[in-house]
Amino acid sequence: MGLVGYAGALRTAFGTCTDGCTHAVTVPRHLFDDIGAELGVSRWFLIDQTRIDAFAAATDDRQFIHVDPDAAAGTPFGGTIAHGFLTLSMLSPMLQDAVPDMPGQVMGVNYGIERLRLISPVRAGSRVRGRFTLAAAEERHPGEVTMTLDTVVEIQAQDRPALICSWINRRYFAPSDPATAPPRHRTQTVATDAAKP
Repeated sequence: MGLVGYAGALRTAFGTCTDGCTHAVTVPRHLFDDIGAELGVSRWFLIDQTRIDAFAAATDDRQFIHVDPDAAAGTPFGGTIAHGFLTLSMLSPMLQDAVPDMPGQVMGVNYGIERLRLISPVRAGSRVRGRFTLAAAEERHPGEVTMTLDTVVEIQAQDRPALICSWINRRYFAPSDPATAPPRHRTQTVATDAAKP
């Protein structure tokens, strides 16, 4: 289907439209007032060997630095570490924990990640959490908001983060009272330092 067709299908499925709208979709107005603000910080998530092994099995990435504690002990890491993509995959539960769905939201989808850097290894047994700052928000179609989140994954008791990135996702909102419709096209952005490499 491709991204364009996929986005169009989502807009159709959830009642949004472009020209000739006969109904409205209400996006929380405060969202556009939060540009540059920290939206939330998640709870700590344990990255233990059980989670690492499960990720290795799911992805067929069984490099010894992830799954063999004895062999990994002889590396500069001093033991097993999480896959970088495992740490990245934790962004979804972290965001859900830190920034719950907004009123009227039907669903959210990933759109992309920019400037991803894996800064520090996450050793087995570590705890990590996500910190999210809203860098930009844009409503190109009624009820479809593209959000850019400057994202930092912190490691408990460490100064350097596990990763930084600019994470782009889309939120879709349900049809509502036409009188409360937001402007057709809204966009706002702010320069932030959180996700600079």
